[in-house]
This record gives sequence, C-alpha cells and structure tokens, in this order.
Amino acid sequence: MAETILSLILIIVLVLSVIIVIKKRKKAGITGFKSALTQICFFLISIICLLTYWFKYTGLVVWLINVFLIIMAAFFTKYMPKGKNGTGVFKR
Repeated sequence: MAETILSLILIIVLVLSVIIVIKKRKKAGITGFKSALTQICFFLISIICLLTYWFKYTGLVVWLINVFLIIMAAFFTKYMPKGKNGTGVFKR
C-alpha cells in the first residue's frame, strides 16, 4: 500500500515539475535543446529510479546509468543561459 502511494506521489511531483520547468522556460524566452539537457538528465534519473523500484532491479547497470546521467547533466550546465546578474534565469 505504501509503495503505491509513494509511487503515485513521485509521478505527480515529476509531472508537475516538468510542467513548471516548461512554463518557466517559455516565460524566460529560453529556446533550444542543449539548454534543456541538464533538466532532462535529472528527470530521466528520477524515472529510472522509479522503474527500478517497481521492477525491483537495483543492479550495477542502473547505478552506471545514473552516474552517467549525472555526469552528462553536469557537462550540459555550460549550455544553460546566465541571468542578468550571473546567478541563473529561474527566479521567483
């Protein structure tokens, strides 16, 4: 029962966060695929972790995929646009 509730909460939060990121990118006028790759990598990490939890497979392959996605997310931060004061574009 708790597994189902936690999985549903994670799915809802994941979908809401994707929607929020898309809206903020549109509001800031950010276009292009390279600037979104960091967020895409982090969303893929959460999706992979959810799938491994459902299928009860937490092997070395999953760890390697997650580490690879974290490294790729760190690499693609150089394509994220800077804000006016250099701190980033997403502000409250």
